[in-house]
Amino acid sequence: MGRVHTPHGSFDTPAFMPVATAGAMKGITPKQVRGTGSQIILNNAYHLLLRPGPERMARFGGSHRFMRWEGPILTDSGGYQAFSMAQIRDLNEDGVTFRSFIDGSRVHLGPESSIGIQQAIGSDIMMAFDDCPPARGELDASEYRRRVIAANDRTARWLARCIAAHRHADRQGLFGIVQGGTEPDLRRASVDAVCAHDLPGFAIGGVAVGEGPQAIHDTVRMTAPMLPADRPRYLMGVGYERDIWAAVQAGVDMFDCVLPTRNGRNGFVFTPAGPIRLRNARFADDQDPIDPGCDCEACGGGFSRGYLRHLFMADEMLGPTLASIHNIRHFQRFMADMRRALSDNLPTSFERRWPVAVQEAPPDRDDAEVTIP
Repeated sequence: MGRVHTPHGSFDTPAFMPVATAGAMKGITPKQVRGTGSQIILNNAYHLLLRPGPERMARFGGSHRFMRWEGPILTDSGGYQAFSMAQIRDLNEDGVTFRSFIDGSRVHLGPESSIGIQQAIGSDIMMAFDDCPPARGELDASEYRRRVIAANDRTARWLARCIAAHRHADRQGLFGIVQGGTEPDLRRASVDAVCAHDLPGFAIGGVAVGEGPQAIHDTVRMTAPMLPADRPRYLMGVGYERDIWAAVQAGVDMFDCVLPTRNGRNGFVFTPAGPIRLRNARFADDQDPIDPGCDCEACGGGFSRGYLRHLFMADEMLGPTLASIHNIRHFQRFMADMRRALSDNLPTSFERRWPVAVQEAPPDRDDAEVTIP
């Protein structure tokens, strides 16, 4: 267990960051997000580039003032969109040119422009612009290695350009991102190149792009111990409880995922024993809360599963709001209990309370406090 300090406050690790992609979490106010125990959130540079745009963000004083969130913010660089939107983008050494999903216009994003956007957003932690290769999938071994090697090299070159473009090191920390696919030697090569720079934190990228859980666990267990033990280690885009627990045991400190809110909006809620689909007919007369042990606004407020199912079936906005609040609170309770278990060296009791977690012995951890930047 550790603590990271930023200009907009501190957060405890291991930490889970809810995702406010375009400066908001759908249907939830910042006060409600804070009420779930969330200490840091994530914004997305690509989406905020498209609207409202970095110039307007800067005029409003950055994302903290714009969305009325007083705590720390981390911004994704847009590098993941270069991967996920492969069908509507062109990739070269200068960066990535996208076709906007809003109006079809051409939008360019590269190391320098990504850093400029994140500086306008005013995030406490900025991510370097990187090249995320695809999962192995149907690629043959030689083709996959060629693509991963190219991504490693480009990520290293782009990181140097991000560092050169970084103008506000006194108030914004820049994290480097390690690539390398699922290949041990290529992961090591990327770690050596990225961690050669003295940055306040480092991230493991490219492990939530289509691999199965075992490949994710193996890659994280291989990569996390290679990263500096005195800097935060961030696993990007991984959010299921079993994956978080396995990664924490490998030495990871920070996580983000859209699972809590995206699933909440669709009536899919999380509990320590496993997920529940509120739309299922068997919950129509269920008078129990989602999770009797949860103190969120939905469970602690006495809203039953039957009532929540009614809200979803009636297409009432309150249903997605309450389910999303519950899901975020579920993950924050999960992380808080995990921190206590790690502090007390009681991982077995943690697993008994959270059957959704995978039980393994945690490694030695360097838990020195860190200040960003």
